[in-house]
Amino acid sequence: MRLLFKSTAVRLSAVYILLFALCASFLVFYVTALSERLMTQQTRDALQAEVTDVRSLYDRAGVNGLLRSMERRSRQPGAGLYIIAGPSGEILAGNAADIQPGVIDQEGWTQRPFRYDPYNEGDASRPHLAIGHVFVLDNGLRIVIGRDLGDPDRFRSLVRRALMVALAIMGGGAVIIWFFIGRNALKRIDRMSAASKKIMGGDLSERLPVTGSGDEFDRLSGSLNAMLDRIGKLNEGLRQVSDNIAHDLKTPLTRLRNKAADALAAREGDDKRAALEGIIAESDQLIRTFNALLMISRVEAGSLAAEMLEVDVSAIAADSAELYEPVAEEVGLALETAIEPGLTVRGNRELIGQALTNLLDNAIKYAEGGDGPPALCVTLTREDAATVLAVADHGPGIPEARRDDVTKRFVRLDESRSKPGTGLGLSLVAAVMELHGGRLELSATDLGSATPGLTARMVFPSAIS
Repeated sequence: MRLLFKSTAVRLSAVYILLFALCASFLVFYVTALSERLMTQQTRDALQAEVTDVRSLYDRAGVNGLLRSMERRSRQPGAGLYIIAGPSGEILAGNAADIQPGVIDQEGWTQRPFRYDPYNEGDASRPHLAIGHVFVLDNGLRIVIGRDLGDPDRFRSLVRRALMVALAIMGGGAVIIWFFIGRNALKRIDRMSAASKKIMGGDLSERLPVTGSGDEFDRLSGSLNAMLDRIGKLNEGLRQVSDNIAHDLKTPLTRLRNKAADALAAREGDDKRAALEGIIAESDQLIRTFNALLMISRVEAGSLAAEMLEVDVSAIAADSAELYEPVAEEVGLALETAIEPGLTVRGNRELIGQALTNLLDNAIKYAEGGDGPPALCVTLTREDAATVLAVADHGPGIPEARRDDVTKRFVRLDESRSKPGTGLGLSLVAAVMELHGGRLELSATDLGSATPGLTARMVFPSAIS
């Protein structure tokens, strides 16, 4: 129970129950008082009508007619209070044995309820209260016509008991529901805490439980699980980078060390110069590699997500194609374009341009290995709710079984080992597309050559024209 009352949900429920009890109690007393006032007012209105009727009867039939009428009225079932008293206040006739002193002395409506003792009352211990009207006849007789307040009192007690019972039932039900709901919430929090302890203990594959109800706990667990998935992916990427740096950068560092040794051992000026130029080239390649790794890490970490704006991807594609057209011509490639104008996406202009540049570099680099006519094609189209920027070549392509591998860092096919590069180009493109909520698709293409070729498609979601 101590743990249960530490739960925020349980404490909030207790506050709600307390507020409900206060409001319900106020409602009980308000409804009871209102009912009593209504009953009393109805009784007074009925009594007023009867007093008017008795006065009219007295005016028409005199004292004898009045006495006969009151005698008849007093014997009816559920009759009111009827008293005929002498000028000195002694009761001469009626259905009351005694009346509170001083009531008959003042003519008109009684100021407050008064006590009286009726005839033939089985329970003499129960007090009787009434309200009434007193008027004096010409001969000095005093007439009292009243109504017992027992019915309003009984109605008030009945209403109050009914409301109190209803309140007790609702309060008991609320406490029971509150207890079981609190226990259920506490159990779910305990399961989440247990999963969190496992995660903090190093088991990053553990996830917070999700019941599928879609409530606040499920939404919180879903968000935290997505965060854990992201952290796991970043950790896996970090581990892969560490492994790849240890393996793939070992060779260039070894070459750099050997070239430095050659430069140190060289005696002729030309040999030293050539060795130093080789060292600079190797150093530049290492710097490019580390810059690419840094860019991929920044993109995957989402640090550039805040720089997303509406950018004209048609202009980016056209500028990049124009920039690489002379480069393609130098190696004997014809760069063709089919760019639909006016297409925009929400993204980072520099990252999209860098990703497209990487695809064009790869296409120009590997298109020379094809058997068909030298051609390179850049297309930009809208497909349904997506904008697709594609680069296609007629080169040897990538086997379907290896297309997922080439988007990983430092992964290079055996056929491309002889080509310059770091194996990070497609990794950067894939990271850029993930940051933009899109995807990189690799497929075979046919540009009229005998080789399968490769089409790299950058698919951006929710294109806007």
